[in-house]
Amino acid sequence: MALIGEALISASVQVLCDKITSALFVDLFWHKKLDKPLLMKLNNTLLTLNVVLDDAEDKQIVNPAVRKWLDELKHVVFDAADLLDEIDTEALRRKLEGEDQTHKLTNKVWNFLPSSRNHFYQSMNVKIQELLQRLESFVQQKSALGLREGAGRQVSQKTPTTPLVLEPCVYGRDEVKEKLSKVLLSDNASKDDVSFLTIVGMGGVGKTTLARMLYNDDNVKGHFTLKAWACVSDYNDCIKITKTLLEAVTSKPCNTENLNLLQEDLREQLRGRKFLFVLDDLWNENNQDLNYVRVLFITLGTRGSKVIITTRNKNIASVMQNVPIQYLEPLSPEDCWLLLSKHAFGNEKCSAHPNLERIGKQIALKCRGLPLAAQTLGGLLRCNIDSEEWNRILNSSIWELQFETSDIIPALALSYHYLPAQLKLCFVYCSIFPKDYEFEKEYTIQLWMAEGLIPQVENANKMEEMAQNYFDELSSRSLLQKSNKSGFTMHDLINDLAMFMSRGFCLRLEERESLKVERVRHLSYARGELDVAPKFKPLYGAKSLRTFLPTSLDPY
Repeated sequence: MALIGEALISASVQVLCDKITSALFVDLFWHKKLDKPLLMKLNNTLLTLNVVLDDAEDKQIVNPAVRKWLDELKHVVFDAADLLDEIDTEALRRKLEGEDQTHKLTNKVWNFLPSSRNHFYQSMNVKIQELLQRLESFVQQKSALGLREGAGRQVSQKTPTTPLVLEPCVYGRDEVKEKLSKVLLSDNASKDDVSFLTIVGMGGVGKTTLARMLYNDDNVKGHFTLKAWACVSDYNDCIKITKTLLEAVTSKPCNTENLNLLQEDLREQLRGRKFLFVLDDLWNENNQDLNYVRVLFITLGTRGSKVIITTRNKNIASVMQNVPIQYLEPLSPEDCWLLLSKHAFGNEKCSAHPNLERIGKQIALKCRGLPLAAQTLGGLLRCNIDSEEWNRILNSSIWELQFETSDIIPALALSYHYLPAQLKLCFVYCSIFPKDYEFEKEYTIQLWMAEGLIPQVENANKMEEMAQNYFDELSSRSLLQKSNKSGFTMHDLINDLAMFMSRGFCLRLEERESLKVERVRHLSYARGELDVAPKFKPLYGAKSLRTFLPTSLDPY
């Protein structure tokens, strides 16, 4: 099942309509450079299509013809965006030439070449006419597909502000936390000087949350002379893993690739110290690499040192463990409801809304005990006391979808489905960030603004404030999460969801499934020490690229 992201279309249509009616375009009409009736007709056609997009997104779930209609419309809308950007660039050039006295000579030169300018606008009018014809065919098809104005789902609007602060909450993990805390505080947990506590469970079940609870426990803090946390999901060789561990200890960049030097530096840092390491989200199944890490810690650690490992793979845990593996089970239905209701009602008692409590417990059952699912749906329903909306989510056909990748949890897809279009656009843009990538709030909202994902307003400060509100809203819905440090991350499964919804338009160069990049608009790549031309050869055909962003998991 490949759902088409209506938000990519709807938000883009709004941007296009704003641009057509902007002061720059009005100036072009005034000088009769562009055919005003033609552009107004384009504007009206876009609006006519926009009002049925909500209905189309709902119906595409069960109707392949609607899904195909949306997919093809998406391409035409983005072609329209490219065309208007071309006109917009010319309009800005004219404005700068008119305002900057240093361009007087340039203007005089252009006056000798009127045919060049006229040819540009004539060609634009022809392209607008062709685009209009393509869009009108979609208008004709919408009636045949049964698409109706205002018939789609209601989106979950911005959460109302409240003085009540929703603190992070965990349910159903007290017993396992107490059990593992005793192991951490024991210097004789295993026959080795260093004990490996492995936490195994499916994605979204709360492995990282449990590890963080243990890591930040006051009793645990006082028991170790050194604590370090390293996310190791992206590393698949001994050098990278050793560098990551060393940088986690020193909080400094490490530039050497010499394994012997890395080991010696790490040995010096750990010598005579009782340490606690967390290796979060370990994926590397190579037994040689796993044994290397195991031996490395055992030879460096003093008695009582501990390593907590979280992984989805029980085979990895079997290789690493020297104390019994901790299998983390899904939450009970009761605990899952408590977590969902906490995010939905904040500090208000859910018993004040018995009808919602009845529906909510049924929704919690569908979360299958996954805390991540309960959190995101609770964020979706927060401060919403409309029982019809709760029932709509309970009975949504999205619960029954079979996605092409098993990592897409229906509850997460629902949380995305009911986001306002502009929030969807900002969310899927974040799919260009690699998994485990830590991004800053200010940097991210500046990217959103630069890419035109935030509605244009005259006051730049208000525009930035709006972007900050979007970011806070995504965070309150658990789609963006605060990291251990000062930045934010996306849970792996949330990242998978964003990638799934943005396929074909947002891309990480290292994740590409094929060389078809013609339609890609936002792209990131992992920065290397030497980024040479052959690395970017697949991008030669990327004609619509708007973002070319280097990223690195190295925070330094």
